[in-house]
Amino acid sequence: MSEDVRLVAWVRGRVQGVGFRWFTRARALEIGGLSGFALNLADGRVQVVAEGTREACQGLLEWLQGDDTPGRVDGVTEIWDTPRGGYDGFAIR
Repeated sequence: MSEDVRLVAWVRGRVQGVGFRWFTRARALEIGGLSGFALNLADGRVQVVAEGTREACQGLLEWLQGDDTPGRVDGVTEIWDTPRGGYDGFAIR
């Protein structure tokens, strides 16, 4: 049985104005079992919060760090935590 976790990732690079949040949501839905959101930050980064199994969250993180994202990802900083709940699906904020 896989434990549920919370992933908070901050993605930096050219990640605003390129559909990054939309594609992040689409990828989260494709992976399945994830809830959370993707949010543009004032400093140009995108914050991604995902809760679900460690395997599903790791899959989303690997996609965020990969070459298949829109725009250009220069780096991803992540924090792993215990889930807090309260999300209805995966949203774009």
